[in-house]
Amino acid sequence: MPAGRQPGSLREALFGTCTLGAMTDPVAELARRRNDLPGPEVSPVSGPLPKRILKSWWTWAIVALTVLYFVALLSQYRLITADVPVTGGVIPGINASAIRTAAWLALPTLVCWSLVFVWADRFRPQRLVVWYLTLGWGAAVATFISIHVNTWAAQQLAVAGNGDPATSARAAIFIAPFVEEAAKATVLFLIAMLARYRLTSQVSVIVLAGLSAVGFAFTENIIYYARAIVYSSENIGVGDADAVVAQLVQLRGGWTSFGHPMFTMMTGIGVAVALRTRSKVVRVLAPLAGYGAAALLHMVFNSQASLNNEQGQLLLYWLVAVPLVVSAVAYVVRQILKQGRLLATRLEDYAQLGWLPATDPLVFGRQRLRWWAVMVAATRGWRVFSATVRLQRVLTELAYLRDGQVRGIYDEAGTVRARYLVEQAGKLRGVAVDDPRGLKLSLPRFRRPRPVTYSPPAYPGPAGIGGNWPAPVGQPQIGSPGYSAVDPKWGPPTG
Repeated sequence: MPAGRQPGSLREALFGTCTLGAMTDPVAELARRRNDLPGPEVSPVSGPLPKRILKSWWTWAIVALTVLYFVALLSQYRLITADVPVTGGVIPGINASAIRTAAWLALPTLVCWSLVFVWADRFRPQRLVVWYLTLGWGAAVATFISIHVNTWAAQQLAVAGNGDPATSARAAIFIAPFVEEAAKATVLFLIAMLARYRLTSQVSVIVLAGLSAVGFAFTENIIYYARAIVYSSENIGVGDADAVVAQLVQLRGGWTSFGHPMFTMMTGIGVAVALRTRSKVVRVLAPLAGYGAAALLHMVFNSQASLNNEQGQLLLYWLVAVPLVVSAVAYVVRQILKQGRLLATRLEDYAQLGWLPATDPLVFGRQRLRWWAVMVAATRGWRVFSATVRLQRVLTELAYLRDGQVRGIYDEAGTVRARYLVEQAGKLRGVAVDDPRGLKLSLPRFRRPRPVTYSPPAYPGPAGIGGNWPAPVGQPQIGSPGYSAVDPKWGPPTG
């Protein structure tokens, strides 16, 4: 890079290097792909809805992933329902009824944490299929890898043959943390390789990591709950079977439900740092450091749950676990607020040179105003609502693109994308709500019908005094100007 030239400078990003415009199409396309930048969107495919669905790449991605998840879950089902022969007998498998009951018990935890993570992904939310990919990966593929690798490792660690009580503790401490965290985080690396441009902030990667961990915890809770249901129903020494299962659900589904999401968040932070830096050393070390932190926290958690007594577990829970969770929540909230300031700062770069209105940094950098714009647009028709949502997405992408240019992640190829986004925003402004301040919702007014009142009748008859019917409309009343005056000289003929 020539001396005195700063990467991602404002003049270079906006007025840009005209060299790209002079490049041939193959060269420009190569530069775009090297930066992992999307090309200009083509016009939507015409034709009926079924035809468009069949031609969509996302449709077949969902089908392929669904088949993969089904096969992985089916393999786990056959594994946990099969009887396990051990020395001196057989350990019975879990029946389908217990699994069905356990799934309903584990569902509230899945729904609660999924809503939390999806709510956090607000400024540039991922596609629904990406959320489905990460959640399903954790629930099906990550658990499939973990259950097979952990089972094999537990057999290798056994020193007294099948059924060794110490085997599960050793595998849970020394094997499970590394295997499970790697299995859950694999989907993050896949998305980073296939859709790096979509991972624009630490919040985006943390949300995907959390969804993968929530899916993993859901399947794991089903297995634990089902085993508890079967064991407590077959062993009279346990006591009240329902109370035992309820206690386990309260422990895993409530008090310690933050475990898997918090562990995998560490890896997500490492991946996010690697994606938003130019340093090749940081790109390698940051994910490894995040994965190491996740495995270490997981190992400490499992060791205390397996080896410490109840009083020691309670002490560590309030002195160590709860402060860690509060710190993680504060970190995520801080990153969300930081995103708003970043959007305002980067959009201000374009507003200073007149490419965007001066109000855009304020409006699109505040989540409250963005939501209000969407609400106002929703009451003014589908066309306005669609244009408003698209405008917010375009300007959010433009701000993150500018941030990537400042960080040196994108080279001159980012200028072409920036110009395209500015043009798209200009086309949408004629329809979209770009400044909702002072606007009100266009809601329909529902008024109660007023009772119909009739004026008192002024002529004799059934509607007169004591009558019950209203006066006829359009007929002249007696004595009204509609009748001619009577000539007093009129009378019968004389003579």
